[in-house]
Parts: sequence; C-alpha cells; structure tokens
Amino acid sequence: MQTTIDWLLSGPPYVEYWTRRGLLGERSSAGVRDAHRRMVASAEVRALVKELHVWPVAPLNSHKSAGHAIHKLTFLADLGMTREDPGIEAIARRIMAHVSSEGPFQVVVVIGAAYGGTGKETWSWAPCDAPLLVYALEKFGYGGEPAVGKARDSLTRLVRDNGWPCAVSSELGKWRGPGRKDDPCPFATLAMLKALSASTRRDEEAARRGTEAILSQWAARRDNHAYMFYMGTDFCKPKAPMVWYDILHVLHVLTEFPWTRSDPRLLDMARHLDAWFDEAGRITPASVWKAWEGWEFAQKKEPSRWVTLLAQMTLQLVGVQ
Repeated sequence: MQTTIDWLLSGPPYVEYWTRRGLLGERSSAGVRDAHRRMVASAEVRALVKELHVWPVAPLNSHKSAGHAIHKLTFLADLGMTREDPGIEAIARRIMAHVSSEGPFQVVVVIGAAYGGTGKETWSWAPCDAPLLVYALEKFGYGGEPAVGKARDSLTRLVRDNGWPCAVSSELGKWRGPGRKDDPCPFATLAMLKALSASTRRDEEAARRGTEAILSQWAARRDNHAYMFYMGTDFCKPKAPMVWYDILHVLHVLTEFPWTRSDPRLLDMARHLDAWFDEAGRITPASVWKAWEGWEFAQKKEPSRWVTLLAQMTLQLVGVQ
C-alpha cells in the first residue's frame, strides 16, 4: 500500500491533493495546501478555467459529450476548486445569471428535429444538466446563495418513488428522452444524487429513492435498461473524468450516502470495480474520453493515478480496499 501511495503522491498536483485529503485523511496540512496551490496554478487547470470564463462556451448538443463545458465545470468541482480560487467567481456568476422561472439554472441546448427538438439554440434545463450546475456551485462554496437553494429544491421536488424522470423546462415543450414515461432516467437520477451529495441541506427521503433506483437497476441489469442505459461490459470499465453513467462515477456518488455502503447490491458493484486493480494495486483505464486527450487518465497504455485514486477512495468507504 505504501508503494502505491508513494506512486500517487508523485503524480500531478490534483492527484497529490486528493491522495493527501481523500486517501490519507489530511485536511489542512502544509502538504494539502501546497498541493492545492500547485493544482490551481497548473497549466491544464488554468486552461479549463480560462475556457469556462465565456460560459456557456458552446451549445449542449448531447449530454454524453464528455468535452462539453458542463462536464469540465463539474471536473473542476471534483478537483476541489473553490470560490477562493482565481476565475471561479466569474464563472459562477455567469452561471447564476441564467435562472429559469421554474427555479433551475439554464444552459444553451440544441435538440435536432430528428430527436424531437427545434434545432435552434435555446436557454433551458433538464434533470441531466441542471443538477450538475447545482453540484458545481455547491462544491465551489455557493450553497448559501438563495438561487442555488431554489434550483436544488425545485429539482428535488421532481423525484418520484422510483427516482428522477426525464422532465424538461417549458422551453423544450414535450420533448423527453428515449424511454417510457414511467421509468426513471438513470443519468438524471445520478446527476441529482450528485447534487444532493454536495448539499448542506440534503433531502434524505429523495436521496433514498434515488439510490434505490440505481441499485435496483444494478440488481436487474440484464433486463432493466431504462432510457437505454445499460450496466453491462462497457459500464463496468473504469474511466475518468466522471462525466457519464459508468461504474466509477456511480459508485463514487452512491457511496456519499452512508446507507448504501453495506447494501449487498452496492458491494457487488464494488467487487466488479475492485477486479480492475493489478498486482501492484493500480488501474489502467479500460476506456477513455478522447475529448480529454493529454490528461494522464485519458490513455489505456499504462496505469492512471487519477483512476486508481478515485477507485481507492470509493472502495475504501465500503471496506473493499
């Protein structure tokens, strides 16, 4: 284990930062502060911040587009960036400047006619994007802002007994994703759980419905493919960053809720992730997002410190590592 920790600490500043903070339990040590300073100052992080300064950057054509600004935003939040860091305040204010009358924050979306949309740029929201904005703002330190609370609460109220459905803002009319009306949308549910995990005012009943929806899907994964979300071979491939519906992202979010950590279904999922560690205690990404080419986790040739660390921190919570 010490060899693995030494290997992680020798990686990029963001890996060192979370190795110290998330794996070793350091909170405000000189090492944590120094790693955070170097992370914020690194060229790759500064490039993301600079790009997001012109939020919303580009229209959202597909929520699965890993290179879209909304996923770069949540990645910065995952890294531990805060409102005290250069550039974050300006980005946050631009996001909060676009609030729908219904409460959630909006993004610019283009839905083609072939998918039931107009093909035009529209400021709107859906439960597969708006919760991610709440998550990022909460993590950055804006949870006390009235607009953030209103956005979180309006989205939370959409929950049903089986999780969050595909529901969209009035600007998008009757459009919805490719699933049955009564089914929950797995990614919308994951996005809402991610938002609630970062909130200081967590709605436990809603969160329990969401975690149960995803765990139930895992238990029935051979037959339950709500909204065409599968939990098969591709789902089980560890990859980063955490932008879509895959095993590392799902486990990382679910384990934020203590009641999941002893659930047999979650432990079964955790064992599938644990199987990817090699004899040296490292994980080589089995799949990558090409939009993130150049980052150390966006390759399949050698172990990734970031993927390894995310998996270790997650599995440590359930006693698998």
